[in-house]
Amino acid sequence: MKKNILLAVILFCSTILLAQNQLIVQNSDKGLYLNHKVAPKENFYSIGRLYHISPKEIEVFNGVDMNKGLAIGQTLKIPLNTGNFSQNAGKGQPVYYVAGSKEGLYKVSQKNNGVLMADLRKWNKLSKDEVAAGQKLVVGFLVAAEANNAVAITKAPEAKPQETQQPIEVKKEPVVPKQETANVSEDTQRKQEADRKVDPPAARPVSNVASGESNANGGYFRSQFDLQIKSQPVKGDQTASAGIFKTSSGWQDSKYYALMDNVEPGTIIKVVNPTNSKAIYAKVLGEMSGIRQNQGYDVRISNAAASALDVSDTDKFIVRVNY
Repeated sequence: MKKNILLAVILFCSTILLAQNQLIVQNSDKGLYLNHKVAPKENFYSIGRLYHISPKEIEVFNGVDMNKGLAIGQTLKIPLNTGNFSQNAGKGQPVYYVAGSKEGLYKVSQKNNGVLMADLRKWNKLSKDEVAAGQKLVVGFLVAAEANNAVAITKAPEAKPQETQQPIEVKKEPVVPKQETANVSEDTQRKQEADRKVDPPAARPVSNVASGESNANGGYFRSQFDLQIKSQPVKGDQTASAGIFKTSSGWQDSKYYALMDNVEPGTIIKVVNPTNSKAIYAKVLGEMSGIRQNQGYDVRISNAAASALDVSDTDKFIVRVNY
């Protein structure tokens, strides 16, 4: 079953990325960008996750209105910036430039943010600076964490369900039926009783209740949140009016997402339901401003996140947010 899920995730990500064939960089007065052809069921948010960029940036770069949605086959320009494009480390999805006539390596460098010629030689295994017209050269790498880390994302959450399921010990319950108690030795009974007594301390949610969280994990991004608050002080702590947006993410892998104004995309926020003290950790995809449906809300969280918080009101509810 796990192998099937992993295979499905890999095929899904491969279909989206490879369907675009090689990533060919384009240039405009606004900067470098990629062309993306909209596929069925895609929207600004799913495309933004794919390229690790906020939907608002895609909207502004293309001069379109997010409220009007997207058409299948429509071509979007995906801006390449310091958040999703690296020309320093050779990691990620290669982005290619198609050399023009009479262009040497120096001109290729100048047309692509002045990327170091030494890196161009290394990435493309070049021994000289001459470049043939039409030759495809790697000029950087798309750093799209949601797509390139699909395998890691799928594997990581598997350990968490095992931690919470192990204390339940479903298989142990029928080991000692009441009608057979008289037939087992005292030593065996003591051992079985000891096994059952070991289970409760392993159930880590008990320790979280004391800190105001009644759920054990809080989702895939909890560890990132812990690192985030260690590296920088808490920027915000507020009571917020919240709503829900629908997405297929989070149901299998506990990856929760949020939309929130004045918070940098990629920031992990902690969302607490004050009615039951349950908490989840969500990655901010982008802002809500400028979208009519978001008026009156301070934050929107994914439907999987709302379910983890046991939110009963699907219209508007109150949460505590800090980051």
